[in-house]
Amino acid sequence: MSEVTLLAFAIVAFIGIATPGPTVLLALTNGSRYGLKRALPGMAGAMLSDFVLIGAVALGLGALLAASEFWFSVVKWLGAGYLAFLGIMLIRSKGSLDVTEGAVTSSSGSARSVFLKSFLVAVTNPKGYLFFSAFLPQFIAADAPQAPQYAILAIVFALVDFAVMFAYALLGSRAVDLLKKKGALWLDRLCGGALLALAGSLAFYRRAAS
Repeated sequence: MSEVTLLAFAIVAFIGIATPGPTVLLALTNGSRYGLKRALPGMAGAMLSDFVLIGAVALGLGALLAASEFWFSVVKWLGAGYLAFLGIMLIRSKGSLDVTEGAVTSSSGSARSVFLKSFLVAVTNPKGYLFFSAFLPQFIAADAPQAPQYAILAIVFALVDFAVMFAYALLGSRAVDLLKKKGALWLDRLCGGALLALAGSLAFYRRAAS
């Protein structure tokens, strides 16, 4: 796999990741609510999901979702339901900012919870599997062993994903300095509303006809 291919892949991946989606919205929210350091587990969860999604596509799960209306619908409704749940929780939040170093005042702000939220949001989104199924083969050389190529692309994608989420979380943490409690409340509501909108778009999303 040439450097030019990897660079092209990284550029396209950056464009796709930087477009606001569920995981980057969570990174922004985590950064604003808990600070940059405590947003890191969420980034780790999203990076793990990248490896899971790309591994699943390499094993043929993306093709299965593209071919099976039933399994596509199962994953779709799981993802839409979870996004809606997170959106409602943010909208109902009190807008509290907790950026004390090392402090965890509730289970929702624990490292494990932050990690699982980002991980589950990604792995329950069927659009991710279909995206990788269409996207990755463009950079895979059919005449070379495919497993190492998928592994390299997964590493590059995860690193780009981390960089983008780090930037969003940093933006959210810096915004804390400018926000009063009322501002934090509206930031929660804005991100919650965006997650609900994404849940709605996913609920109405249909796989392409095979």
